[in-house]
Amino acid sequence: MRLNILIIDDEDSIRDSLCLALERDYGITTAATAAEGLAQATANPPDLILLDVGLPDQNGIEILPSLRQRAPHAAIIVITAYEDAPTAIQAMKAGAVDYLIKPIRMEVLTAVLSRTGAMLRLGKETRLLQEQALREQMPFFIAESNAITAVMDLVARVAQSPQTSVLIEGETGTGKELLASAIHLRSPLFRGPFVALNCAALPTELVESELFGYAPGAFSGADKRGKTGLVATADGGTLFLDEVAELPAEAQAKLLRFLQSGTFYPVGATRPRQVRVRVIAATNRTLEDLVTQGRFRQDLFFRLAVVRIRVPSLAERQGDILPMARAFLAEFSSSFKKTFAGFTPEAEAQLLAHTWPGNVRELRNLMERAALLAPGPWITAEDLGLEPNPCPNVLPSLTPAGLDLPTLLTQIEAHYLRQALHLCGGNESQAARLLSLSRDTLRYRRAKHCGDEGTR
Repeated sequence: MRLNILIIDDEDSIRDSLCLALERDYGITTAATAAEGLAQATANPPDLILLDVGLPDQNGIEILPSLRQRAPHAAIIVITAYEDAPTAIQAMKAGAVDYLIKPIRMEVLTAVLSRTGAMLRLGKETRLLQEQALREQMPFFIAESNAITAVMDLVARVAQSPQTSVLIEGETGTGKELLASAIHLRSPLFRGPFVALNCAALPTELVESELFGYAPGAFSGADKRGKTGLVATADGGTLFLDEVAELPAEAQAKLLRFLQSGTFYPVGATRPRQVRVRVIAATNRTLEDLVTQGRFRQDLFFRLAVVRIRVPSLAERQGDILPMARAFLAEFSSSFKKTFAGFTPEAEAQLLAHTWPGNVRELRNLMERAALLAPGPWITAEDLGLEPNPCPNVLPSLTPAGLDLPTLLTQIEAHYLRQALHLCGGNESQAARLLSLSRDTLRYRRAKHCGDEGTR
């Protein structure tokens, strides 16, 4: 992988000699002033910058932060005319990776570039792999609405701190596991494993052994060779605990000890194991309520929720519905070797009017079915086959046969809760004011009524 170097030095002889020495192995661009260097870094961000401190129009140290802003992935090596420890320290604090002293000795320059180049190539390859992996799952996170853009910005920031636990909250089908995977792929633990466990899918008595494994002969019926648990399997990577609210009390206690110390005991073992694992948990329930009810440990909640990310429902990110639908349609059109021109206006209106209780998962499944069955070239409203809005426009009349009033009231309340949240961009306090409710009451009713359709 050929790297590009930007040389910023006001001395013609220095620039010429560096070009002559390096042009065979690197792409070279030069600048004689700070202003010219900043312009070059903006127009064509280099991989590496050789920056002279004594520039005629501005001190090299002063422009270093601006260079880093224009070329965030570039490694900057400062060149100074004399051995000046304070200048070197100042440069390193400002983001330089190394420094050289004039007159530049070629064997020193070659060693510095070789060391720095290896680091840059590894970083560049990693970013390319990360971007490729992220592109494969991006339809779930098309970020045109403000609601999901804010989430993805937070993901990018928290990913860089691999020791920080994250709690992802949101309705079923919003893509919580894919968001956890995106955090993993953007993190320094990218090359490690991503291990997922649905805590609600295992019988209570098996959760602990699945998480932490067990020693040989730990209990009756145990494998004589023992078992490696998911915590150990995730060593050097990320452990994703979906539906963490369903963890039984004993497993909660052991998970807390592991988060506090980084060590754990497999079932039946007498010696602890130590691993380096980031834990990301997810839930479609309100953990604070479970803490209040005594069903979830408060100390574990605090450990898991160092950073909390709430994934908005599809109803709260309406601006993403049509772009995601088009992305999914293109994906499945390719899979089924079919071609579609797009959606009719009636189909688009139906997509926007739907409440999406199953969120992005429901939209993706709908696009798969439509791409498979629709004759084309346009996807019509009939091809979508969406059910009418669960909240009727006209209330049904009471007949001698009676009606299911509790269900009807639940549908009406869920309908207006979703409408209010959509109008307020997911802001629960504003939505509560629209409905003349307290915020706590709105959250309770949202979990109770909307949860039956979208969060369970």
